[in-house]
Amino acid sequence: MLTIEKIDTTDRRQVRRFIDVPFQIYKDSLQWVPPIRVDIRTALNRDKHPFYEHSTADFFLARRDGRDVGRVAAIVNRNYNAYHESRMGQFYFFDCEDDSEAAAALFERVFDWCRELDLEKVVGPKGINAFDGYGMLERGFEHRQMMTMMNYNHPYYLRLVEESGFEKELDFISHHIETKKFVMPERIHRIAERVRKRQNLRIVRFRSTRDIRKWSDRIGHAYNDAFVDNWEYVPLTERELEFVIADALLVANPRLFKIIAHGDDVAGFAFGWPDVSAALQRSKGKLFPLGMLRMLLELRRTKTMAGNGVGMLPQYQGRGGNALLYAEMANSMTEFDFVDCELTQVGETAERMRKDLETLGGVPYKNHRVFSRTL
Repeated sequence: MLTIEKIDTTDRRQVRRFIDVPFQIYKDSLQWVPPIRVDIRTALNRDKHPFYEHSTADFFLARRDGRDVGRVAAIVNRNYNAYHESRMGQFYFFDCEDDSEAAAALFERVFDWCRELDLEKVVGPKGINAFDGYGMLERGFEHRQMMTMMNYNHPYYLRLVEESGFEKELDFISHHIETKKFVMPERIHRIAERVRKRQNLRIVRFRSTRDIRKWSDRIGHAYNDAFVDNWEYVPLTERELEFVIADALLVANPRLFKIIAHGDDVAGFAFGWPDVSAALQRSKGKLFPLGMLRMLLELRRTKTMAGNGVGMLPQYQGRGGNALLYAEMANSMTEFDFVDCELTQVGETAERMRKDLETLGGVPYKNHRVFSRTL
């Protein structure tokens, strides 16, 4: 017998059951990287997460014969809808055994939930945090998930989603770059140097998280301003910016954070992250007692960098600012002796950036698809 249960997010046992579902489904996967359990608990905590100051979500479990076989979150981001003048709901945290009936029942609860709020469309996977990975993996199943910055799923997930009437909305492509194949044309260096001088731009580098915090407000507001034309864009509140920055600094190497400044203002940024996926896998989602130590050790020995958070403010994009970003990305890769780098989730509509990445030696190797369904 199959039942769908809305969990009580104040009940620790029910929250634990919700968190545990993917750990069971991916227990034998070499590519899946488990989320940090405390992060998921925070995402479900209406008193702690700033998302719930303006929006809401509910969380559902599919249970068959006394065993949890699937889960999903139904979400409405009211700030997104206000900004885009839309009536859109979202789904996220979808995980399910290869069980068409269970998946269909979970999505029906999402559809009913959205209809009750007078929403017209459902898209997903799309979460509540700025660094939640977009979409469902459609290509690149043989590659390990890049930390928790993107989603991993079994191939059959695509069928389960399509069986519930979802169709493609947008793809996000990730590129792999080997340091030895990173081609940095001399003209890019010339453009970067010319831009520094003519546009009065400079590179700000950091030695410590304390140094980054001095710029955190300006970084947050620049992040809000840099992606206004993106499909997924929603302006973050002050509390959300503080939350995201504090969370990001937990696994940051400050020397991989680069700011392009115009005077005392942020004109662009290139954030690199040491890949600690292996440590996350060994820790099985737990920070304590050994998880944090494993991540700190992996920060020092990993040979892979993730590029997630690369952008220029619109007013600098057509004036050579991108050349500075690429030059700094190359500097980070060589300075730390990284063997390779993954540039995560560039929207398929960002044609110029994708072309630039391929020119520099990037190979598209993962594709994440966001789906949508009209209600």
